[in-house]
Amino acid sequence: MAVAIIDYGSGNLRSAEKAVERCIAELGLDMPVRVTASPAEVARADHIILPGVGAFGDCIRGLKGLDGMVECLERLVVKGGRPFLGICVGMQLLATEGHEHGVHAGLGWIGGAIEPLDGGMDRALKIPHMGWNQIDIREDFRSHPVLDGINDGDHVYFVHSYHYETTDPGHVMAQTRYGRPVTAMIGRDNILGTQFHPEKSQRVGLRLIGNFLKWRP
Repeated sequence: MAVAIIDYGSGNLRSAEKAVERCIAELGLDMPVRVTASPAEVARADHIILPGVGAFGDCIRGLKGLDGMVECLERLVVKGGRPFLGICVGMQLLATEGHEHGVHAGLGWIGGAIEPLDGGMDRALKIPHMGWNQIDIREDFRSHPVLDGINDGDHVYFVHSYHYETTDPGHVMAQTRYGRPVTAMIGRDNILGTQFHPEKSQRVGLRLIGNFLKWRP
């Protein structure tokens, strides 16, 4: 078994790698971690993580700029059922399109659009949304294996100025509140995404990563 963290020029790779390595050590798993830009290396992994920091357009261009990577992910994840976790912008890239500095086509794996975060009616809230916030897990997903040991009201760490508005509300696994409800986690089948950073979310984040590494959808 192995886990691939995709390097497409969108930072935060080292903290994600360290968090995954810590979970592997604590769980006693035999699971090498590969930070890679190679589709061939990704194809050899049992679990795939797509991190992301920065603007949607830059990130999707960086991912599509890796020769054969998007096609590889479509084959492994969408058609092949390989467990996949997108983090922050890595989650947002799953959308149909992103509306950050123009309109940019996303991967289209989970229908929806990435829209500016506005704080709802509370104009005193600062953008970007940065810091610790509680999550509320939808009842349908409270028994999901990747959320085992994670509860309503647990705090996780966010840094974002845009948010995911899904076409199908049934794909929203958890929300937070920042002036209004904001998508915190999405999922369908073997595909998951978190708007928050599990690698920076201490106990709760490490629990989620560990659950993901053990997950066999």
